[in-house]
Amino acid sequence: MRTLDIKGVTSVSKILVGERLENLASYLPVQRPVVITDTMVGELYENKFPECDIIKIPIGEKIKNLDTVEHVYEKLLGLEADRSAFIVGIGGGIVCDIAGYVASTYMRGLRFGFVSSTLLAQVDASVGGKNGVNFHGYKNMIGTFNQPEFVICDMGLLRTLPKREVLCGLSEIAKHAFIGDAAMCDYLDRHFEKALRLDEEVTGRLVYDSVVIKSAIVNKDEREKGERKKLNFGHTFGHAIEKTTDAFLHGEAISVGMVVAAQLSVKKGMLLPADFRRIKGLLSSLDLPITLEADKKKMVDAIRKDKKRMGDDIDFVLLEGIGKAVLRKISVRELEEVVFDL
Repeated sequence: MRTLDIKGVTSVSKILVGERLENLASYLPVQRPVVITDTMVGELYENKFPECDIIKIPIGEKIKNLDTVEHVYEKLLGLEADRSAFIVGIGGGIVCDIAGYVASTYMRGLRFGFVSSTLLAQVDASVGGKNGVNFHGYKNMIGTFNQPEFVICDMGLLRTLPKREVLCGLSEIAKHAFIGDAAMCDYLDRHFEKALRLDEEVTGRLVYDSVVIKSAIVNKDEREKGERKKLNFGHTFGHAIEKTTDAFLHGEAISVGMVVAAQLSVKKGMLLPADFRRIKGLLSSLDLPITLEADKKKMVDAIRKDKKRMGDDIDFVLLEGIGKAVLRKISVRELEEVVFDL
């Protein structure tokens, strides 16, 4: 097991890569926590939970909304949970987002931690202190910045994931390499087959290296005023894709979004065409999509409603090379032109 800390404004979050769900009890500050999980994770792993009260939510992106939050609040009231309660989210990104948001807002804030059961959650949703829900179909429009006390990244839980869920995690891992670590990109190039097989040594290293990159960025800019925006590489187009089609999961949409952002980097003379080809080649080797057919008018509308938009511009992440991301203000009009050139 390897550990590292993310230092938030008001707390420190300890990331435990390679720890096991069975050891969760040793990290709990209370004897009986409230566990928020989904029906699928509960069915697979409830027998490994410590003594606890359990609140289950359905699965799927469509339940990541205020209706589900209200349901969890009602369950907490029914359990007579007070400000001494401790929340544990056990599941993927949706569970972590909802559990973190509920814990951050119920009775003005409870302590909480996560056990991440998906590769995507281990390198994204559970790490960094962002908690939130979608609103009227728009991604993460309502939320908080608040760090979990701990995040357990159990490699053993990944074995029950469908292949597409594994690929979503690998997409986010590739993103971290593209924006922050050329050597990690080399490693992923050499070991992508083992990564696809969820080899524990390779997967554990990729998760750890991803968290190192993300934690270094978050430690500088917890509330996304500048540096942290680099983590949005591929996300402006990716979120627009998610908004306008049901055919792509999050990581798949981000994969296409990264290709488009890299292509725009080449167009602006910032990224070498050879590096662009390498990015596309690696994503393709990871069985991730690199093109799509989309309703371009709907994509443009989604980009106009992107929460990163400031007036006529969006803070957009481009590449000056593999491992070197930069922020540039790009006009919404220019991004619209990119969409129509797809």
